[in-house]
Amino acid sequence: MTLIYRYLINILFPIIIILIFVRVWFKKEDKDRFKEKIFISSFNITKNKDKKLIWFHAASIGELKSIIPLIKKLNTNNKFEFLITSVTTSSAKLIAEQLSNEKNIIHRFFPIDKQNIIIKFLEGWSPDLILFVDSEIWPNFLFEIKKRNIPLILLNGRITKKTFLRWRLIPNVAKKIFRTFDLCLASSNKSKNYLEQLNAKKVKHIGNLKLSAEIKSTNKLTQNKNTLKNLRFWCAISIHPGEDLFCIKTHLNIKKIHNNIVTIIIPRHIDRSHNIKLICNKFNLKTQILSDHESINPESEIIIVNSYGVISDYLESCKSVFIGKSMLKKLKHVSGQDPIEAAKLSCKIYHGPFISNFQEIYELLNKLKISKIIRNEMELSDCLIKDLNNFNKTYDNKISVVDNLGKKILEETYNELSLSIKNENSKT
Repeated sequence: MTLIYRYLINILFPIIIILIFVRVWFKKEDKDRFKEKIFISSFNITKNKDKKLIWFHAASIGELKSIIPLIKKLNTNNKFEFLITSVTTSSAKLIAEQLSNEKNIIHRFFPIDKQNIIIKFLEGWSPDLILFVDSEIWPNFLFEIKKRNIPLILLNGRITKKTFLRWRLIPNVAKKIFRTFDLCLASSNKSKNYLEQLNAKKVKHIGNLKLSAEIKSTNKLTQNKNTLKNLRFWCAISIHPGEDLFCIKTHLNIKKIHNNIVTIIIPRHIDRSHNIKLICNKFNLKTQILSDHESINPESEIIIVNSYGVISDYLESCKSVFIGKSMLKKLKHVSGQDPIEAAKLSCKIYHGPFISNFQEIYELLNKLKISKIIRNEMELSDCLIKDLNNFNKTYDNKISVVDNLGKKILEETYNELSLSIKNENSKT
């Protein structure tokens, strides 16, 4: 099976190159750095040979946010150099914003999982410890790392039921792949159980590292913050196809009570903004697609945010939020979006019944009455109407419970990694 995988990667590689160039054309790749993903000559290796190199791979912005506090904690004694790889342009921008002053932290885009590229990447960077974050399972990389006996950790590992069932179809391959990890720190008890069934060794559950993520605003909304203060609004974030109409119907229900209500929709993928506007137009709603550096039109009823990485800016001013990918039964095995950012910014959170990816976190937030499950637009409308009657945000000790849990998870994860680093040092 692994030979078939390698063969397919080799066959498809020219097509992958073409697709990446197409993405550059549509501004979905960094035009100056996209070659890091596909060409050995563009690795731009700048390793300090006097320091041990720790390599973190976090695919996108959510995973990256979860490891930044951990990297900062590991970096306090300046003994290490850090390589961070990711896939998305938004994650690269986040590194530039939050870690650009750290001279011993380097960011590169993650290369294609093609064997000859991987070999050169590992030979060039020669990391002393590797951590793959969340659900990053790349067979060629894992096997090449294993050949070199480089310590490998799955950090905040997440295995969905759907992914688990797929791996169960190829048990021998799954065992071979998951045994490459020397340590698996699972993000939930469910993921811990799945990893153990997939024959991963030394599996532990400390907690979801995303609870330790630092929440920082981007200040992109500076010109609009005063406008938001004068609006009666709620946010619908990480909205997926099929949830647009749900949000619009909720808006129409609230409008019967609060005629001046504004609904801010932040789709999971902003390329859907115009499709959402077309639905709004059918209901004759005054709709604005809001891009970076544009001002909010106070006359708008629906604002569709057409920017990445600005959710925290809106949540800072928002009291009530609905989090998507939770109303679609067809996605129930991969459902739910991360509610931690909204919780830490003291928002009242509403979500649908399908939240399998973040089941344990939602259970905690529901217990603290920070979040609440809703099943249809009428339920959500009723809850939001009550919130809007008392629009001031409230801050209480419930949020400190979330923050303290995040600090505890960060500390225990740091201790676990420190032990791995110490054990590795004793071998050399």
